[in-house]
Amino acid sequence: MNSHQSPVLREANGNERFHILVVEDDREILDGIGIYLKNQGYVVFKAQNGREGLRILDEQEIHLAIVDIMMPVMDGITMTLRLRETYDFPVIMLSAKSEEIDKVTGLNIGADDYVTKPFSPMELLARVNSQLRRYARYLKLAQSGENSDHVLVNGGLELNTETVEVRVDGEPVALTPIEFKILALLMKNPGRVFPADEIYERVWNERAIATETIMVHIRNIRTKIEVDPKNPKYLKVVWGVGYKIEKQ
Repeated sequence: MNSHQSPVLREANGNERFHILVVEDDREILDGIGIYLKNQGYVVFKAQNGREGLRILDEQEIHLAIVDIMMPVMDGITMTLRLRETYDFPVIMLSAKSEEIDKVTGLNIGADDYVTKPFSPMELLARVNSQLRRYARYLKLAQSGENSDHVLVNGGLELNTETVEVRVDGEPVALTPIEFKILALLMKNPGRVFPADEIYERVWNERAIATETIMVHIRNIRTKIEVDPKNPKYLKVVWGVGYKIEKQ
């Protein structure tokens, strides 16, 4: 991984160490986002189309990009495809459309999050802060040379089997020993569906006799790791089959 892919965050107080690129053809929205980010202490670079955005990437160290989808000269989808050839910092996409196909397209081509216009400044700032916490943690692990064999990462979900720690978007989450074992089992096999009886037997090391307890533990884990437990991003139920960690 070259220096473009993993920029070293300079030591500084607050958010000024983070450089954010905002690419938006609507000048009013562009300036508005810039003002809110600067008020939070971020260093902001602005462009009005994808081509200008890529040029700034060649000239500046960027840690997160906010990219509108519909723009002249070069749209946000094309820009994101291009930048993903070299950079792995978080990308938040903006769009005036709420159709699911736009969201799916954006996420499939490498975006990390998606915000539909109109949006509140606080919502965008919350998503920026969340993505940067995750990215800073990722860079810290990469730069420390920490053994990745015991660090499981899936999107913003991180589990360390050696230190028995779990983090969501960089923030520590407290799990019970049983909850940790269940989550570790699922994270070691992302996408695989585990029936409740198999989870019970592999965690308790005995024949499954009361799998109802698995449902309770799953519910508790979901409450702790999901932003919206009723609409989970990570821990999914496959009705009639079992549970899985969705690949991010």
